[in-house]
Amino acid sequence: MKGIFRFGKTRRVQYVSHLDLQRFMQMALRRTALPVAYTQGFNPHPILSFASALAMGWTSEYELMEIRFSADVPADKLQQEMSRALPPDIPLYSVRIVEDQHPAMMSKLECARYTIALDDPCAVKIASEVPLFLAETEVDALRKTKSGEKMVNIRPWCYELLAKETEFGMEFDVLLKLTEAATLKPDLLMKTLAQRAGTELPGYYRIHRTCLYGRSHKDTLTELMRL
Repeated sequence: MKGIFRFGKTRRVQYVSHLDLQRFMQMALRRTALPVAYTQGFNPHPILSFASALAMGWTSEYELMEIRFSADVPADKLQQEMSRALPPDIPLYSVRIVEDQHPAMMSKLECARYTIALDDPCAVKIASEVPLFLAETEVDALRKTKSGEKMVNIRPWCYELLAKETEFGMEFDVLLKLTEAATLKPDLLMKTLAQRAGTELPGYYRIHRTCLYGRSHKDTLTELMRL
């Protein structure tokens, strides 16, 4: 059986890299009494994977980790044991049990939702560019790929974009494509909006992931945890 764990990363651990997070989760599993399945070979380690790596410096309330077990365990037992092994800054929100044959979360991932908090004089100017961006069918931006940098049309990869003013500044709610073949990162979107608005982004602004989605058999976007 496999367990799908939804967890978060708070601001205190936002600079923990994805590789360090993997190592930490392996150590956390060793502190539990769960029948974790291990790889074979000279250096066995727990069989686990993540739906999507979170960039260093971002926070999240919707990270998904799959863990394979060598025996059946109730979901409440999985949540209890892992909650004890994890610190408060990596909260565990829910657990789902699936069969070993269940497709990997990474293969079903379609898009991600983020909130971007920008407390800077440039925020209002950037927000004013949102309706113009949404009215376009083609917006080119320089995107980093494995083969180098190239100009791509990012507009089709931005499904939703909303800007609103809060007591802490301007907040952008975005739904962006996130697949192996095509990905629009929130920082590239914000950089593009700033360039179009004729301004510059501050050195730091907060990016927080709120959900991951895949497509159901009815071709509708559904929370990845529920697929």
